[in-house]
Amino acid sequence: MIKVISRTVLGLGFNPIQFFNSLKGIPSFISDYIKISKAISQYPKFGKISISPFLGDRYEQGGDMKSIYFQQDLFVAQQVYKYNPVRHLDIGSRTDGFVAHIATFREIDVVDIRAINSIVPNIQFQQSDMMKKPDQSLYGKYDSISSLHAIEHFGLGRYGDPIDLDGHIKAIENIHGLLTDKGIFYFSVPIGTQRIEFNAHRVFDVRYLLDVFKDKFVVESFTYIDDNKNIFRHQALTADQVQTNFGCTYGCGIFILRKV
Repeated sequence: MIKVISRTVLGLGFNPIQFFNSLKGIPSFISDYIKISKAISQYPKFGKISISPFLGDRYEQGGDMKSIYFQQDLFVAQQVYKYNPVRHLDIGSRTDGFVAHIATFREIDVVDIRAINSIVPNIQFQQSDMMKKPDQSLYGKYDSISSLHAIEHFGLGRYGDPIDLDGHIKAIENIHGLLTDKGIFYFSVPIGTQRIEFNAHRVFDVRYLLDVFKDKFVVESFTYIDDNKNIFRHQALTADQVQTNFGCTYGCGIFILRKV
């Protein structure tokens, strides 16, 4: 219940931690403003001070390099760099994380159900619903496709997509069709006890995912990020670990799959 309340409050635009850090930062802001106001008279290069408060930044970390997205995006970008595909397509991954990483060294096609109005070198965007059958001209076009922490949302309405409980299945089948023979699919979703947390996402049982992949893909590598946000690269899919979802309640499973 606490998690639901917290997510709802954040969804309404209120961040309690940021709010209390900002309150805590008010005395320091006032003190520093008095100091800089006195000092500016002796420093003519900047003749005017206006106020633009950022009150809580001093109490936050300089960056979060242990987040699921940071570790996932960096890891998969390194794999794409290593394999150097002819054509790479991304579906729904973070544009300010994974897509940006890829665009630093190669061209990338990007699909999302929502519009992206920015024009950025090396990124070609197309708005599309991947639960629907792609145009036949796109079949077998890509030797490399990624979809990171995205397909768990398909069909739950969060991003304006139609409600479809099989949305994730349809997307995976369509991605299979877009890949060349033996093409690579980089796929990640939350792992743990299988459930829907509406309207946020699905969480998948690893055994269920392996059954979904059967007859479509071979698992070339499995990496996961556990509940404490530690990454474990290239792990064996043993029966015991699969049965317990690698000890995860809400982890991240990262599969490198090859089309069969």
